[in-house]
Amino acid sequence: MPSYSAPVKDMQFLMHDVFNIAQQDVPGYAELEQDFTAAILEEAGKIASNVLAPLNAVGDAEGCRLENGVVRTPTGFKDAFDQMRQGGWPGLDMPSEYGGQNMPHVIGTAVGEMFSAANQAFTMYQGLTHGAASAILAHGTDAQKNTYLPNMVSCQWTGTMNLTEPHCGTDLGLMRTRAEPQTDGSYQISGQKIFISSGEHDLAENIIHLVLAKIPGGPEGIKGVSLFIVPKFLVNDDGSLGPRNSLSCGKIEHKMGIHGNSTCVMNYDGATGYLLGEAHKGMRAMFTMMNEARLGVGMQGLAQADVAYQNALAYAKDRLQGRAVTGAENPNGPADPLIVHPDIRRALMDQKSFTEAARAFMLWGAALIDRAHRNNDSAADGLVSLLTPVIKGFLTDEGYDMTVKAQQIYGGHGYIEEWGMSQFTRDARIAMIYEGANGVQALDLVGRKLASDGGKHVMAFFDLVKSFIKENEDHADLKTQFLDPLKAASKDLQSATMFFMQNGMKSPNAALAGSNDFMHLFGHVCLGLMWAQIAKASFAALAAGTSDTAFHQAKLATGRYYMQRRLPATALHLTRINSGAAPVMDLPAEAF
Repeated sequence: MPSYSAPVKDMQFLMHDVFNIAQQDVPGYAELEQDFTAAILEEAGKIASNVLAPLNAVGDAEGCRLENGVVRTPTGFKDAFDQMRQGGWPGLDMPSEYGGQNMPHVIGTAVGEMFSAANQAFTMYQGLTHGAASAILAHGTDAQKNTYLPNMVSCQWTGTMNLTEPHCGTDLGLMRTRAEPQTDGSYQISGQKIFISSGEHDLAENIIHLVLAKIPGGPEGIKGVSLFIVPKFLVNDDGSLGPRNSLSCGKIEHKMGIHGNSTCVMNYDGATGYLLGEAHKGMRAMFTMMNEARLGVGMQGLAQADVAYQNALAYAKDRLQGRAVTGAENPNGPADPLIVHPDIRRALMDQKSFTEAARAFMLWGAALIDRAHRNNDSAADGLVSLLTPVIKGFLTDEGYDMTVKAQQIYGGHGYIEEWGMSQFTRDARIAMIYEGANGVQALDLVGRKLASDGGKHVMAFFDLVKSFIKENEDHADLKTQFLDPLKAASKDLQSATMFFMQNGMKSPNAALAGSNDFMHLFGHVCLGLMWAQIAKASFAALAAGTSDTAFHQAKLATGRYYMQRRLPATALHLTRINSGAAPVMDLPAEAF
């Protein structure tokens, strides 16, 4: 059975040596001293390794069962969920006013990576609850917040988001779910939603559904969509649970992966719902949850890549196969371990260089969210908004690819279920699809985010990269090994951006045909920037005479690999972008 070891040391290095979070002027960051964050991360790591990881294969094998309208989760899930609640983990970064611990989002992100790597399907129950609670926190009335948030923050109640319908996925303007206004101010919600993660289960006493629906007489299309709070059990004025609402789970989807999470068809038959936010402004409220979810899904790509890498590395060190071409490295054994072979090293280095930089990227994104929310910093908010489709799309595309590379290292055993590697690949695959398929993320990046606020956020990103290079170019080794490759990649990104600015309006297909390449180009530059910052910290530690020489030398070697072997992909992506729409669109639809 696969195992998982939480990367506490790497997270500590990133937070304190690379990003210096305790010295940042963000409220709450001064408390994030090394000993404090270490205590949190080590405890979360124990839960991830000892409680959640052993249930990952159980959840995959058993799945969820629908019995008489109730979904039964896999063996051990309920006890583990009780432990999570008792430890206060679901409310780690939620407001203390509603029972949370009010810690910065950067800590919640680090802990979330551990839990997701250990058991993605399980962690989704509390992850979706966090997102639904965030939407109510941002858009709910005081009465709604007081009614729902204390129990959602503790995960005594869980939450969901209901968008998709059988006939419409991304195009939510086509939805048919209706919300009929009632004389008491509530609404009757009727319709069917599909692909509802955690839609029904036995882990909590109530489930608070956030449901998109149309109020009759409202604007057509997406402008007529509103968001409603629709609880499984109605809540009495004193906070106790009332009668069962008129909603039900009609079916559990049989999926490729995340079997331990109940993905439901939800039927609403005149269910009582309450408007969240303004009428006909439902997407504004839902995007609070969706944007948080998209960052969380990007984290899932990283998490599955990391746990797959950990196990592939252990296998490569243990499995004896063939001899090193330069001579036997295990002369007393019948063969050498797999890790001596260059192609195995290549696959492992692809994974290692991705996961370590992706982790830095996620924590940087989380820190930008903290700065945006806690400092009311509009520049940070604009930058993380620009980066959200990159985090979601690039990290999940690459994360899935890394699980495949990990599986490949096992050879035939990677294809056998009992070794567990296929589960990481199957679980990672959904992250490329839900919360907005990655093609949609690329379209959002090119079609909306680049031009947002007159393009000032992408220009701010270029200035950030340029400033970092200029401030550190006196360090010869950092310059040649990291800054020069980063500068070349950044120029590719600037050239691609200029292509879209020049061609986007007059030839929109030319821009959209290159959107996926642009998202990946942008992602590589972001990871290149992360590696340059990591390298700066490791060079400084070595110059200061650190006792952990091996750790920092490994960082530099891994970073050099990324800059030399992975980052040059930006040139390929730019070439594809510059080819325009013709190669993609010239073949008539009927000729396919």
